[in-house]
Amino acid sequence: MAYVGTYTSPLKNMRPTQVDLPPGNGRGIHLFEVDRATGAMTPAGVYEMGTSPSCLAFNADKTRLYSGNETERVGENESGTVSAFAVEKDGTLKLLNSVPSGGKGPAHLSVHPGGKFVLVANYFGGSVAVLPVKPDGSLGEATDVKKDAGKIGPTKATNAAPGSFAFSGHDQTHAHMIEADPSGRFVIHVDLGLDQILVWKFDADKGTLTPAETPFVSLPPGDGPRHFAFHPNGRWFYSIQEEGSTVALFDFDAQTGRLAERQTISSLPPGYAGSNFCSEILVSADGKFVYAGNRLHDSIAIFAIGADGTLSFITEEWTRGDYPRSFTFDPTNSFLYCCNQRADHVAVFRVDKSTGRLAFTGHYTPVGNPSQIVFR
Repeated sequence: MAYVGTYTSPLKNMRPTQVDLPPGNGRGIHLFEVDRATGAMTPAGVYEMGTSPSCLAFNADKTRLYSGNETERVGENESGTVSAFAVEKDGTLKLLNSVPSGGKGPAHLSVHPGGKFVLVANYFGGSVAVLPVKPDGSLGEATDVKKDAGKIGPTKATNAAPGSFAFSGHDQTHAHMIEADPSGRFVIHVDLGLDQILVWKFDADKGTLTPAETPFVSLPPGDGPRHFAFHPNGRWFYSIQEEGSTVALFDFDAQTGRLAERQTISSLPPGYAGSNFCSEILVSADGKFVYAGNRLHDSIAIFAIGADGTLSFITEEWTRGDYPRSFTFDPTNSFLYCCNQRADHVAVFRVDKSTGRLAFTGHYTPVGNPSQIVFR
């Protein structure tokens, strides 16, 4: 089964909420049955929510699903929320509880490898939080909240394409993604407004964050780090920059958490001019390829990973829609599912595992303002 988080409008019986976009076309978390042979999706229900459950994450055994609800306010509380769901045998969702996310507009969340905490990045709040997971899978109040601070980068990205007006997050701090390293000893988050990748030591007993030996690395001014992905070997770390339209390779020291930059490459084809906003980045399970999303150019760039981790551009694939916010491999890594946010659909591509190339299957699945898709 697949679960798609969306941008929604407040439900009629809810108090008004503030979201980062005009009223959304989604209805909450949309459920689908997936044909594993063709990649096609069949609607299987909706868990209706009026709080824009835009980001989703499963626990390890996929019995619990967590959603980051990207609002700035719920009632009198100026914060987004995170919801915990039990996944029933038939795949339907049962709400366990919702708690404050520790800041406005949670845009990303992940489950710590130890399974006892959910990590959340609050985009509009410029903060990250650690939420404890209770024995039944529900969430407790935050054990730690860190507020980003520092000098905001310029509105013009260092590495933007010629003629670019790509400006999004250089008005304040914007925590955009948070995830632990494979060992769980460190937690990494990016702040787009600060142009920084921040590294924390994680106390897995207390659920607290303390600065690592090298607490952050800086990206070129204005480039705006958005998302990142580890290589399966745990030593190579790839960051995608939203406004600079680049992918940067770092060496990751698993003992100290230190990141050392080694390569920067454009996510756009040679000769491109104009505005673009990068979105998602994925590394294939076999460690051979990197996939980078481009919004406005509406493409997925495909890179080969060399023996030393460096990237070389192979090709690009049109996303068959408008504004690809994110994309994900299915559990078999045979298909890639792309959430075309402004086209109100999910497009399905078959993955050639030998070349890394994508081939459109012809399958479009209508979903209002899809943000993220996860699989069970």
